[in-house]
Amino acid sequence: MRAIDIVSTESGNALLLRDFPRPLPGDGEVLIQVAAAGVNRPDLMQRQGVYPPPPGASDLLGLEVAGTIVETGPGVQGYKVGDAVCALLTGGGYAEFCLAPAGSCLPVPAGLSMIEAAALPETFFTVWSNLFQRGRLLPGESVLVHGGASGIGTTAIQLARAFGNSCYVTAGSPDKCQRCLALGAAAAIDYRRDDFVAQILQLTAGQGVDLVLDMIGGDYFPRNLKCLAAEGRLVQIAIQNGARSEIQLWQVMSKRLTITGSTLRSRDQAFKSRIAAELSERVWPLLASGSIKPVIDRTFPLAAAEQAHAYLADGRHFGKIVLEL
Repeated sequence: MRAIDIVSTESGNALLLRDFPRPLPGDGEVLIQVAAAGVNRPDLMQRQGVYPPPPGASDLLGLEVAGTIVETGPGVQGYKVGDAVCALLTGGGYAEFCLAPAGSCLPVPAGLSMIEAAALPETFFTVWSNLFQRGRLLPGESVLVHGGASGIGTTAIQLARAFGNSCYVTAGSPDKCQRCLALGAAAAIDYRRDDFVAQILQLTAGQGVDLVLDMIGGDYFPRNLKCLAAEGRLVQIAIQNGARSEIQLWQVMSKRLTITGSTLRSRDQAFKSRIAAELSERVWPLLASGSIKPVIDRTFPLAAAEQAHAYLADGRHFGKIVLEL
């Protein structure tokens, strides 16, 4: 098969299409002929050498795909050869074929293309597990999501709206803010022009939001705490501005705040299978009905993975970037 390899050059790590052995499915695994693969910021981090795959995972890039099952390993139940699926991976998605645990697969929702389906697993698994499981977001509560124009942000806006929550977001331009509002955000704050803490407190009559979903970290951390209402929860899922911050602990104590966070890639398969089951029951019917839908910014051919990475790093995108095979 052909797959994207990370090749060290004088100017940095390049992405080249090369020949690799086609993998064989093991116990509980399926082999997927890939039609499309999602591009995510952790892919850029792995390419830079700062986010290595967990033990036993493929060294190839790619955390989500959509395609057709062409082979099943021993013990696979619920899927057969010929099924159209999307899958969450620990690696290996930038390829013509990839392995996936059957428990991390979900059927391609009715009415969605393979390109749209490839944009689902990483963001929907992440948002569902952090907003509704770890963050315990209840109907009627409010949430602030940073990076509203990202794949995570566009997914969070739609899921929050679908489950009865007010979703406030930050985004980096007036155009992106308008597009977030069109998706169903209660308000969109241009973080380049406005103080999001002051804006959130004004929008909530000084009370703050019940939950903050943050992928920025660094200097955002103490500002996020100021945005939280009493009994509020901060869920940290990435640290684009750095891992260090300083906070006033009294603020945590006086408002009885909960600070938590998670990563997805290294979690065990039992955890991912439970998320897949909940998504199948609670979210996949909404995708099939068209009430929520993945937002695709742009597609690139597999051989143009390097251009796709540059486009993602530039930050102009709204929604997901997908490699098409």
